[in-house]
Amino acid sequence: MGYFDGASAAPLHPVARQALLASLDEGWADPARLYREGRRARLLLDAARETAAEAVGCRPDELVFTSSGTRAVHTGIAGALAGRRRAGRHLIVSAVEHSSVLHAADVHERDGGTVTRVAVDRSGAVDPSAYAAALRPETALACLQSANHEVGTVQPVAAVAEMCRAAGVPLLVDAAQSLAWGPVEGGWSLLTGSAHKWGGPPGVGLLVVRKGVRFAAQGPTDERESGRAAGFEDIPAIVAAAASLRAVRAEAAKEAVRLRELTDRIRTRVPGAVPDTEVVGDADRRLPGIVTFSCLYVDGETLLHALDAEGFSVSSGSSCTSSTLTPSHVLRAMGVLSEGNVRVSLPPGTAEADVERFLSVLPGAVAGVREKFGAPAPAPVTAPARSGALVVDARGKRCPIPVIELAKVIGDVPVGGEVRVLADDAAARLDIPAWCEMRGQEYVGEEPADHGSAYVVRRAA
Repeated sequence: MGYFDGASAAPLHPVARQALLASLDEGWADPARLYREGRRARLLLDAARETAAEAVGCRPDELVFTSSGTRAVHTGIAGALAGRRRAGRHLIVSAVEHSSVLHAADVHERDGGTVTRVAVDRSGAVDPSAYAAALRPETALACLQSANHEVGTVQPVAAVAEMCRAAGVPLLVDAAQSLAWGPVEGGWSLLTGSAHKWGGPPGVGLLVVRKGVRFAAQGPTDERESGRAAGFEDIPAIVAAAASLRAVRAEAAKEAVRLRELTDRIRTRVPGAVPDTEVVGDADRRLPGIVTFSCLYVDGETLLHALDAEGFSVSSGSSCTSSTLTPSHVLRAMGVLSEGNVRVSLPPGTAEADVERFLSVLPGAVAGVREKFGAPAPAPVTAPARSGALVVDARGKRCPIPVIELAKVIGDVPVGGEVRVLADDAAARLDIPAWCEMRGQEYVGEEPADHGSAYVVRRAA
């Protein structure tokens, strides 16, 4: 079986399992108590904190454990904004942050704050100068992920941190995807992580607040975890999380080389084996185990089911895998194809044979889905709206159908002629321009239409 969704959750590391079982007998008591059982629990908690702090590159008293990575993000953002309320209420985030960061930004905006969302290029990376341009006198906090969770692109954290420091603005780094591979470089001020991303147990996050950073914990607090994470600590899980982080770090350099070779193999061979496929994300500045590609004329959810039937667990940023039926905000911000999107994220220990079998299975799976979605009759073609134009009515049909039907009729207009695709699926706003770029056609733009939008494409080739 090929579990290729390590970016969502890595399998429990053997060291985590051993540490969890061993600490169940010693770490059950209240570490705040002074009797023997409490002292034993406190020793385990303190040792775990020191281990995690060493891996992160911070002081133990700067690090607290939370109930999840998402809780760490929400606590960190809310506390930093409250601590710097006198400076202002302006928040900066990138357009491709994890949803936990973006949800916190939405809450801040609803509460009267202002948010700048910094755009990214087609590789998914921010330009540090864009962060510098977004900084204002009233900026209270900036947020930037260390590496993207959907496409693996590594962000220029050190450069952004330097600009923020020069402006006196703290930078919070969501390091959930990268902590397994090494500490985050640069002068960041706050950092968050999540144990289940590196092979620790779920339900353990970490929040680091550097000394000197103004921070005011929000909501009810207690005496635990420096007042920043209320509630009884799950010491066995925390011990397992810290032990597994140390273990994966010890293996990281060697495993990174091996996984990068395997993902390079996928990046290189998939476009040749599967026509009309776009590999997305930075080709060089990326995490070792993540490779993401999108296939034209393919429904992402259907492709994932086809791969699951072959024994492969992958994820997708395609609109069809979301209950909102909208494209991934990451792919949308990058301006790349969202149809048939597949994220392969290889956890440490992935066998080469599994990758080879995936590469042998993928072309047939994509061909089968394309055959299925190519079967419906073309959408009705109405009389030309203006000279040299065709109108394709694909309203009421989800992507990839609007793109498939555009591809079927583009040859029916002369070079320079136009096709107007009527669609009400939000994914069409991203996928039709992406199709034009892949196929050498000219995307003219979007026009308002009844019950949807009209996407105008001019035949260039």
